[in-house]
Amino acid sequence: MAEPAYLAWMDAVLFAGLALAAGLTLLVSYRVIRGPTVPDRVVALDTIGTNVVAIAALYAIWSQQGYFVGVSLVLAIIGFISTITVARYVTEGDIIE
Repeated sequence: MAEPAYLAWMDAVLFAGLALAAGLTLLVSYRVIRGPTVPDRVVALDTIGTNVVAIAALYAIWSQQGYFVGVSLVLAIIGFISTITVARYVTEGDIIE
């Protein structure tokens, strides 16, 4: 039985989104390596974390496996906490008072 046209279109859009997020992650990794400042590197790492969450969510939709949604939520929470921690360390020089 042939696949409906909208499913082929959806697969193409999801694959394009996955490829775009992966490509942007590779481009942002240059900013993590080269700098020039620590805040630039922190923002680049946060962007990579956000892209990884997007990749996990898009893959969950594409593969129709719901547990990747849980993985993306956990990654988002960990990314948020780590960004706040690093930002506090950069601004104050201490994490725990």
